[in-house]
Amino acid sequence: MAAVGSAVGLGNIWRFPYTCGKYGGGAFLIVYLCFVFLLGSTLMISEFVIGRRTQHTPVKAFQSLHPKKAWGLVGLLGLITSFFILSQYLVLSGWTTNYVWDSLTGRLAALGTDSGTISNYFSQFSTSAGRPVVFLVVFSVICLAIIMCGVQKGIENVSKVLMPLLVLIVLVLCVRSLTLPGASKGLEYLFLPDFSKLSGEGVLAALGQALFSLSVGMGVMIVYGSYMPLNDNIFKTAMWITACDTLIAVLAGVAIFPAVFSCGFDPAGGPGLVFCVLPNVFNSMGGAGVVFSTLFFLLLVVAAMTSAISLLEALTAALHEHSIINRQVSAVVFFLLTTAFGILFALSVGPLSNITFGHAHLTLFDFVDRLNSIYLPPICSLITIIFFGWVMPEADVRDELSNHGTLKIGYYSVFRFLARYLAPLALLVVLVAGILG
Repeated sequence: MAAVGSAVGLGNIWRFPYTCGKYGGGAFLIVYLCFVFLLGSTLMISEFVIGRRTQHTPVKAFQSLHPKKAWGLVGLLGLITSFFILSQYLVLSGWTTNYVWDSLTGRLAALGTDSGTISNYFSQFSTSAGRPVVFLVVFSVICLAIIMCGVQKGIENVSKVLMPLLVLIVLVLCVRSLTLPGASKGLEYLFLPDFSKLSGEGVLAALGQALFSLSVGMGVMIVYGSYMPLNDNIFKTAMWITACDTLIAVLAGVAIFPAVFSCGFDPAGGPGLVFCVLPNVFNSMGGAGVVFSTLFFLLLVVAAMTSAISLLEALTAALHEHSIINRQVSAVVFFLLTTAFGILFALSVGPLSNITFGHAHLTLFDFVDRLNSIYLPPICSLITIIFFGWVMPEADVRDELSNHGTLKIGYYSVFRFLARYLAPLALLVVLVAGILG
């Protein structure tokens, strides 16, 4: 549940629907499913193996598997990636938490169904210096409280509650969306592939989404792998996590697209689909819209929280392992650091937007977004899978996947091919394509 919670996040419910909508619906979904099960799961398995084999957090994990201590820098890069992703994640989570409050209080409903009014509201809110910071801090404090309780009493217990709650909410939203007039058009868009709408850019987007969705390339799954019981079947566990993660993304599409089509909006609404288009959809439902708006943004908060606590846990565990600082103090240190950076990123959308970088004049938020989506996770994943496929002793890999010879691993030859050749090539293509734009 904890690992599923790490994988299931805003990438599934916020990013997947608008990316799917942008690149043709059903055709994108088919390509995405191929990538997520062939390549995404391969990367997850590799990180689980490294973590459980070494029983260490990323830096020590790589160092203990190879005498050249420079490999520990790969683990350090993963932790740096976790830090920047969590800091940016807190901004989006703060926005989402605010929208839960605005839904409950009727503030969103009062905006009516005018697209311009709703878009202006989001623009004014996200560029202000007050509410985004307040709700960011509220969200961050809740994550800290969970981490402070420990792995079992905190992360595991919370995940056992939040993940079923997330599934329940998304199912309720699916039922409501499917009962709207004209909902069938949304289902056709999502499930009937039209490959004429799928471009090369769309294929790359599907590959990038598959990697982004599973929380690989940031050290989290290495940490969770180190917590995994020695008798767990790593392959089966990874497949279950991948299946659950994908199911939530598809259900999010079922909840969103029929509603969008029913109300006559554009499914390719881009990143603003959640904050600008969907509030209009909910407001057009009348009085029931308040309930479903609140449920939807609560769903986003739950998804964001399960991912955020996994990122904070990776950082906390690493500092605790490498210092004399206890777990609670380690958690507070990274809570303060990531919250401070998160506030800075949030302010860069508004009051500090005049501070820009490069020829493109990117704000700090946009600059970090490029780091987190184009550079850091693909680079970290690429080096990790090269280490796993070409440097880590194959005997260790076989031993870990077979649970010391007690499990049959008939899939191994295919998996080995994916890990050594196809996954590195795919990551390289994503990285180069991202750099070249």
